[in-house]
Amino acid sequence: MSEPASLLASHGFAVFVLHYFERTGTTGVADRQTAIRNFPLWGKTIWDAISHAEKQPEVDSQRIGLLGFSLGAYLALSVAAVDARVKAVVEYFGGMPKEMSLFIRRLCPTLILHGDDDPTVPVSEAYHLQQLLEKKSIPYEMQIYPGAGHQFTGEVWDDAGRRTLSFLQRYLATQAA
Repeated sequence: MSEPASLLASHGFAVFVLHYFERTGTTGVADRQTAIRNFPLWGKTIWDAISHAEKQPEVDSQRIGLLGFSLGAYLALSVAAVDARVKAVVEYFGGMPKEMSLFIRRLCPTLILHGDDDPTVPVSEAYHLQQLLEKKSIPYEMQIYPGAGHQFTGEVWDDAGRRTLSFLQRYLATQAA
């Protein structure tokens, strides 16, 4: 199976791949201090990207979703928690920053994909997000992959891609008139 961006584009989704690190000149992987320092600006970058994307002719501004991996998943969830334009989030091995608890205005349907052997982002982050969504009665789907770490490969990657496509088709589908 192809990467999620290609998979979604091949099924009619308008896909924009955002490089939020470029806004701060960050290269490689962000360490904890860099992430904490730049998180608000990276979130603003996503907000700005949504503002740009919703003006594109191929985008239905009422059907915007975010997909993020690891730090990108934390950012996607954080932006969606304050931006009503986001209608669905797919998060791969990320979570909702605990610091956001004071700022959450809303939650939207969320697909949680996580490995139970993730040494970078503990699977407890997935369960914390699950609790938040259940507390607010927000629809979600969750798949915890036994033995999977912080990167998905093989059958896990393929399954996660199928789940991503199905979830976004369900929550971002054109409403029948």
